[in-house]
Amino acid sequence: MNKKIYLYKYAIYGSLGICLEIFWTGFRSLMNQDYTMEGRTYIWMFFIYGLAVFLEPIHDRIRDQNFILRGFLYMVLIFITEFFTGLLLRTIIGKCPWNYTGNGSIDGLITLSFIPLWFGLGLLLEKVHDFLDFLYLIKDKNS
Repeated sequence: MNKKIYLYKYAIYGSLGICLEIFWTGFRSLMNQDYTMEGRTYIWMFFIYGLAVFLEPIHDRIRDQNFILRGFLYMVLIFITEFFTGLLLRTIIGKCPWNYTGNGSIDGLITLSFIPLWFGLGLLLEKVHDFLDFLYLIKDKNS
């Protein structure tokens, strides 16, 4: 696959992540009895979510493994990415856009309460990856 396709995929993953985050924070607002269901995110998140394109080669290598192993690996990789991108943003702009507090928080940059969320997101991204590759194959055949 050429570099242009990876740039398109980066933009798709970034946009999908932004949308998911807005829905997630809007749903959390509702759970806190804020019926405006205000959802929010940061432009920085587009660039961070776009990094999901780098999970594709990993998915290709482990696709035949048990889903628990795959989900665990994605969860760990997402936590690592979240931690280091948060640390980088804190260094560059003086603060991290997210700040986790409470039990399971590690330096406010990650929270272990997101274990099931990142596990599930990683498995969902497998489906997105396969769908994007399917669309690419259709386009390539029609070219």
